[in-house]
Amino acid sequence: MSLSTALLAGIIFLVAVVFSMLGQGGGTLYTPVQVFFGIDFHVAATTSLFLIMVTSFSATLVFRKAHKVDWPLVIVLESVTSLGGLAGGLASGRFSGGFLTLLFAGVVAFAALFMVHDFTRRSHKVEPRIGLFHWQRHFGGQSYNVNLALALPVSFLAGLVSGLVGVGGGILKVPLMVLLLGIPMDIAVGSSAMMVGLTAAGGFAGHLAAGHWDWRTSLLLAVAVFIGGQVGARKAITIDKKKMKRGFGWFLLLIAVTMVGKIYFSQIMAWGTRLLA
Repeated sequence: MSLSTALLAGIIFLVAVVFSMLGQGGGTLYTPVQVFFGIDFHVAATTSLFLIMVTSFSATLVFRKAHKVDWPLVIVLESVTSLGGLAGGLASGRFSGGFLTLLFAGVVAFAALFMVHDFTRRSHKVEPRIGLFHWQRHFGGQSYNVNLALALPVSFLAGLVSGLVGVGGGILKVPLMVLLLGIPMDIAVGSSAMMVGLTAAGGFAGHLAAGHWDWRTSLLLAVAVFIGGQVGARKAITIDKKKMKRGFGWFLLLIAVTMVGKIYFSQIMAWGTRLLA
């Protein structure tokens, strides 16, 4: 193993630890970290989706024991989110790496705003509603109402974007579940940990069909990711997430700005080269 590969694995391990604490797959950083190490964006996105599946499996083993995974909710929402992930993975080859990077930066910026701002205040105050599309849930000693007319199309859109840019969707699902669907934060995090792996599987299948997968790198990094997922999920059971979320939110915003800056810097350098030629 080269020094560069060892460094990449170490960084990926740390990413898995932090993101599994928040019920997310880690694709927000798995992809850009690989890109910064010189891996093609499409290949990095495919490897990222594979690593998200591993992180999800590892973290879910812990969250399940803590009764934080609402299985019926996971099954219903993922029935459409995975379809969106598959569609996004299949369509990814039609877009340039630059466009996908900008889209990815937008997703990261959205996640950063969610983490910096405290949106948890409404998660346990949703009034019960009766109707065809209103699903009243009682789980983990908490009650919440899920509006399926809103949840299903939003879940498909989240899966579509996730499949395009190579993330598991947790970076979108957690804020959407808390803000729009009124699901308590701890249930949203635990359920998301399971859901991101299923969404990533759909996107991964699409990328695999397009021939973007580097299986050697993926299997090597999967070991670091599985261990990181175990460590992070166990800490998530007891850790106070407020300060960590805000600090990490600013870090994600920096990542988004850096990715956009890298694109424009490359364009400026190319323009300068042509001008001097």
